[in-house]
Amino acid sequence: MGGMENKIIFEDNLPALQAMPSESVDLIYIDPPFNTGKEQARKQIRVEKAEDGDRIGFGGNRYQTEVIGERAYRDYFDDYLGFLEPRLLEAYRVLRPDGSLYFHIDYREVHYCKVLLDEIFGRESFLNEIIWAYDFGGRSKTRWPAKHDNILYYAKDPSHYTFNRDEVDRIPYMAPGLVGQQKAERGKFPTDTWWHTIVGTNSKEKTGYPTQKPVGVLRRIVAASSQPGGLVLDFFAGSGTIGEVCLELGRRFILVDNNPQAIAVMQERFSDVHSIEWVGVQPQSAS
Repeated sequence: MGGMENKIIFEDNLPALQAMPSESVDLIYIDPPFNTGKEQARKQIRVEKAEDGDRIGFGGNRYQTEVIGERAYRDYFDDYLGFLEPRLLEAYRVLRPDGSLYFHIDYREVHYCKVLLDEIFGRESFLNEIIWAYDFGGRSKTRWPAKHDNILYYAKDPSHYTFNRDEVDRIPYMAPGLVGQQKAERGKFPTDTWWHTIVGTNSKEKTGYPTQKPVGVLRRIVAASSQPGGLVLDFFAGSGTIGEVCLELGRRFILVDNNPQAIAVMQERFSDVHSIEWVGVQPQSAS
């Protein structure tokens, strides 16, 4: 890795994966486009007090909003599985024998993606379908509102893989009175259903990237399925949250994305980090 601890690559992820050595990565987490058939976008706005503003806030005060930017990417593929398959085959190749893959998707595609992953990794390598449940966003009036994502968890070798149970954050019991004070104070080990809020509009984590995932969810994955000093790969890197988690937990990382807006977000997010090698990015903009 050129003497650098970490690497961010601005390139299509397939050739980037093909250039990586076999059995070199300890953990892969990916959050590919969900194939919703629409553009994912989030506007950035500036709000200022104004007597004739277009919004009314607390206490009846009026505010004027101004759109100052928008981040977006296309989330549509004619052949979604055909797009994913060569990338997942490369992911399997670059994983170490004791490595794991976490594949983050939603309800629209999860069933098809699991069949594809079963073919590549083997059905016996499937360990969990983790449900990440949250409670924000739109509310359908014609069906049950969709308020979860799916994370498919595979080990390359189901008889030998990294799982650091003692490193995982514990969560409160739903009925602490039934387990006694000592257990209630310690909390319980999480199940395969994770309740965690999304990255809120006013959150300190917010980068402005439309599909940013919360640090808390990814911290649990990295802590459980990699060792300190291990190498973590995300080849749909987006806002780079895996990189932030790896810096916090003492892991190395490789992030790959071909969206200029994602690279711009990561440049800002990691502007003070000097242990990163930027590939395909102009040096003066990767400060």
